[in-house]
Amino acid sequence: MLRLDGVSKVYRVGAFGGRELRAVSDVSFEVGPGEIVSLIGESGSGKSTLGRMVLRLASVTEGTITFDGTDISAVRSPKAYYRQVQGVFQDPFSCFNPVFPADRVFTTIRREYFPDVGGEEWRERVDASLAGVRLDPGQVLGRYPHQLSGGQLQRMLIARALLLDIRLLVADEIISMLDASTRVDVLNLLGDLRARGLGILFVTHDLSLGTYVSDRTVVLRRGRVAETGPTDRVFADPLHPYTRALLDSVPRLHVRWAERPDGARPESGAPCPFHDRALGTPVRGDLAEPERGHFVACAGPDACPAAERPEAARGFPAGRFSTRGFLTRGFLTGRFPKRRSPKEREKETA
Repeated sequence: MLRLDGVSKVYRVGAFGGRELRAVSDVSFEVGPGEIVSLIGESGSGKSTLGRMVLRLASVTEGTITFDGTDISAVRSPKAYYRQVQGVFQDPFSCFNPVFPADRVFTTIRREYFPDVGGEEWRERVDASLAGVRLDPGQVLGRYPHQLSGGQLQRMLIARALLLDIRLLVADEIISMLDASTRVDVLNLLGDLRARGLGILFVTHDLSLGTYVSDRTVVLRRGRVAETGPTDRVFADPLHPYTRALLDSVPRLHVRWAERPDGARPESGAPCPFHDRALGTPVRGDLAEPERGHFVACAGPDACPAAERPEAARGFPAGRFSTRGFLTRGFLTGRFPKRRSPKEREKETA
C-alpha cells in the first residue's frame, strides 16, 4: 500500500539559504493494509518530517513515496489522495477553531466530499463514526473545544478521518498530550482500526507505546534508519547500540536512576552490526539483514572505525571577494569597507 524508497529531505538554511540541512536521508520501509508501523526515535530524528512528506505537507527531495504503486507527488488531485490518506497530530486543540463547535470538522467533510448526502443520512454516518471511536454522540456533538477533553478531541479527529473511509492513517505523536487512562483507550482504538484493515503509520518517541501497538518498528537516528524489523524482534534482540541505548533509557520500577548503567555511550570495542557482520549476511543498501526481516545499520562513527564521517554542511564559497564573505566578515567584526569616491579610486589606480 504505502512504500518509501530511498526518501530524503534537505532544507535550505542560513541567512541566504546557502547551506543544506539533511533532515532525512535514504529511508525505506512499507506499510501494508491492517498493519501498524511505528517510527521511533528521539526528538530531531526525522519522524515527523517523514509523516509530513507522506501527507504531502512537505516535498520529497530525493527518492519516492508511492501509494498503491502511484507516486504521490504525481497525483494531480490532492483531494482524491486525502480521501484515502489522513493524518492526526499531536495537539488536538490546535486543530479546532475555539469560536465554533467541535463537530464543525464533520460539517467541513460533508461540504467538501459528500455534498449530495442528506441531513438525516449524514447524522447517521456521524453517529456511527463517533461510536466507532468509542464516543457518545450526545456528549460531544454541539459542544465547543474547551468543553471537551484532549482525548475526546483526539478521537473526534480520528472519527473525522473514518468518515472518509480512509485506508491509511498517519498518527503523529497522538498520545503524548493525553493522560495515562486516555492513552490506553486511544491505543486500543488503533488496534480496532487495524483489525478493520486500516494501515497506520504511528509516530512516537515512547518505546513502550510502540511495543504495545505496532507490528513492525523503524528506529530512526539522525534522519537515518538505525534498525528495523518485527517489533518483537527489535525489542527482544536489539542489534544496534542506539536501539539498546533507547531501551536502557526507559524508567523502571524499583531501580533508581543513579543505579542504572550508562547505556547511551557506545560500547568500547563492540563489533559493528553492519561492518562486522557474519560472512554471507544479506545486505540491502546500508542495512544488513542478520535474520529474516530484521535489518540493522552501521553503529556510526562514534563506535565503528569503518563508518563514514557525516558530510559537512554544503554551501556557497565565502571567498574574499564574494558577497556572502563580505557580509559575514562585516556582521562579525562590525567593520564594513568604506564607500570610495571616484577621485579616491583614481588615486589608487594612478
